Amino acid sequence: MYHKLMLKIFVTRKIPEAGINKLKNAGYEVEVNPEDKVLAKDELISYLKNGKYDAVLALLTDKLDADVFEAAGAQCKIFANMAVGFDNVDIEASKKAGIMIANTPGVLTDTVAEHTFALMLAIAHRVAEADRFARAGKYHGWEPMMLLGTDLSYKTIGILGLGRIGSRVAYHAVKGFNAKAIYYDVNRNEEFEKEFLDSTGSPQAAFRTTPEEVLREADFVSIHVPLLPSTRHLINAERLKIMKPTAYLVNTSRGPVIDEKALAEALQNKIIKGAAIDVFENEPAIEPLLLKLDNIILTPHIASATEATRDKMAELAAENIISALSGKEPPNLVK
Repeated sequence: MYHKLMLKIFVTRKIPEAGINKLKNAGYEVEVNPEDKVLAKDELISYLKNGKYDAVLALLTDKLDADVFEAAGAQCKIFANMAVGFDNVDIEASKKAGIMIANTPGVLTDTVAEHTFALMLAIAHRVAEADRFARAGKYHGWEPMMLLGTDLSYKTIGILGLGRIGSRVAYHAVKGFNAKAIYYDVNRNEEFEKEFLDSTGSPQAAFRTTPEEVLREADFVSIHVPLLPSTRHLINAERLKIMKPTAYLVNTSRGPVIDEKALAEALQNKIIKGAAIDVFENEPAIEPLLLKLDNIILTPHIASATEATRDKMAELAAENIISALSGKEPPNLVK
């Protein structure tokens, strides 16, 4: 076992104090990047070489590759990613370097699912558009045809990726909005489907064998897949054309899952009715045409951004480090 009083932790950016305090209370020396900004690769490498840290608490904006792991040195046991996804990490390179990688799943499920519905409701009811309309002084009294939107209740909600968050979105759709949920995933989940039978025994959640089937049927499509080579541009020009012209697309997973230029063109040409996205293909850059369109809502990667959830993420990242430096397997080790 490593003597924790000798150990140093580097945190790549300011995070909630809950995580920092957990590490300090465990007896570790904690150094936080003094500038609240994303470290460039050369800056991160410089910190790691000079600091000789035993663990690093990193964020999804940190690109962790072989060069970074080499700079961390043999004494570094773990990079704890304060995120569910770990597409920012070269896992094979970490294994070759003998460095553990951990993430923070589970604690943000409800929060991201809530934000997904906030986006769905906002785009369907034209909330952001109406806010801009009112602020611009265009509201001169109630009108029967002004800013007509779309109901969410009793519609078909399509889920691409039935993991923790996708499952929770489906639950809210069926239980809260009397909607029907259809989903595509690499594996069918029949136990999940059994939870959603109506009073007559009819299924309210059903598996579809391809993404195309979901896109063709759904009134709202919500994306919850990890970013993998197989999911990059999962939504492209061809698949957007499959969707109903009255349908909406929502993405709270990873930006590159959608071809942003294709989405912009589809929205501009009314191929689909609207979209709401929290993540972008080339963050922090956003496809310029999207910024000009009224039928899309854009939020700046804040789906997990509540005080309670970010505290939990920071604490879980800290727990992963504490376990690793105590000679135990981190509770959320990426294997």
